[in-house]
Amino acid sequence: MSRALSEQEVADQLIPLPGWTGTTESIRCSYVFPDFPTAILGVDQVALEAEDMNHHPDIDIRWRTVAFELSTHSVGGVTQLDIELAHRIRLVAEEQRGTIA
Repeated sequence: MSRALSEQEVADQLIPLPGWTGTTESIRCSYVFPDFPTAILGVDQVALEAEDMNHHPDIDIRWRTVAFELSTHSVGGVTQLDIELAHRIRLVAEEQRGTIA
C-alpha cells in the first residue's frame, strides 16, 4: 500500500507539474480543451490511464474545461500514485491541446 506524502514531498512533486496545486489532502488541476468533443476524448484517455493504474480521479466536466482532483482515499491523502496519475493526465492534456485553466 502507498503511504501518504508529507507537505514538503507534495510541494516538491508538484514542481514539474505546471498548473497542479494542492495539499497533503488532494492535488488538482483544470485544463481547457479546444472544444467539447476534445475534452471528452481527453477524459476518455485519462480513464484508460486510470484504469491501467487502478487509481481513479475525481473529474468535473464543464463544457471545454475539465477539472481533475486526485487523492488516495484508502490512505486519506496524496500518495505517489496521485503524482504518477497527475503526470499521465498532463501528457493526455498536452496531446489533446489542452491548456491550463
